[in-house]
Amino acid sequence: MDLDKKLNLENFYYELPPESIAQEPVEPRSSARLLVATEGPKNILDAQVKDLPSFLLPGDLIVVNETKVNPARLQLSKTTGAQAEVLLLEPLGENIWKALIKPGRRLKEGTLLYHDAQQVIKIGKRIEDGIVLVEVIDTEIVDKLAQLALPPYIHTPLKDPNRYQTIFASLPGSLAAPTAGLHFDQDLVKACIAKGADVAKINLSVGIGTFRPISTTNVEQHVMHEEYYQVSEQTLAQCRAAKRVIAIGTTTLRALESVANSGNLSGKTDLFIYGDFQFKIVDLLLTNFHLPYSSLLVLLEAFYGSEWKILYEHGLDKGYRFLSFGDAMLISNRRKNN
Repeated sequence: MDLDKKLNLENFYYELPPESIAQEPVEPRSSARLLVATEGPKNILDAQVKDLPSFLLPGDLIVVNETKVNPARLQLSKTTGAQAEVLLLEPLGENIWKALIKPGRRLKEGTLLYHDAQQVIKIGKRIEDGIVLVEVIDTEIVDKLAQLALPPYIHTPLKDPNRYQTIFASLPGSLAAPTAGLHFDQDLVKACIAKGADVAKINLSVGIGTFRPISTTNVEQHVMHEEYYQVSEQTLAQCRAAKRVIAIGTTTLRALESVANSGNLSGKTDLFIYGDFQFKIVDLLLTNFHLPYSSLLVLLEAFYGSEWKILYEHGLDKGYRFLSFGDAMLISNRRKNN
């Protein structure tokens, strides 16, 4: 298959039954299931995340994203009493933010949104892809009311907001959790270290662009939104010295490969990984199951090859739980440029 045909969006579709979408995280964190396909799609193993140490080698480096999810969703109302939702995306200056709003067409520029009788948000102009500028009028109320924004396919209220934060979360800045990291608990970290692996951290602030579906017929024409990342010199040195680098999640992978591609340890990245992308750092990836037509699925194909479809078929057949609160897979990089 030539590259143009491989990059047709229809190649990144699979049938995802609603009942396969996990609505709640499992307890304990590391009891989630783990599909292991490090030896290729003909040698799939069914395990649990707590079994990860048994697949590690002395000298391996596990890299995690230490970003923390910001409470960013506001439930407000218009003067008429009609409900409105604001999702704060990115600060641009004093009290000015990029935001997503609902219902978008009914909230015109200049509209004021309230909590009780107090003005909270003023709608500004539309700028791109449904994104608008908003002015925060009352920061105290915003700080008080803002909630974590769970993905739209999760319909069950989260009993413990901390379950949408990883145990590594320390640097605020994300709209969504780096979900592969949600499977880790302290006991698992200790077991990995006991096996001879080390753990390093990066930071990538997960933005809305990571999860937006691709709308172009040819995925090569898709444009990623920029996300802030930072990789320390120490982490980069650990990666270079490691026997194997195991990225926990696609956000960690993108941060590491952004450094390798740009030479910059920090900044904003719009790196879109697809097709015959040449990986320079990451050897293995622990990641959740992703949405059809998503840039994350395109990344998976670049990393593992078109055989990802075999893994997804196996996951659906065996009852794995998909998406943010779902199960995970451990796969090898079959295209790394050594």
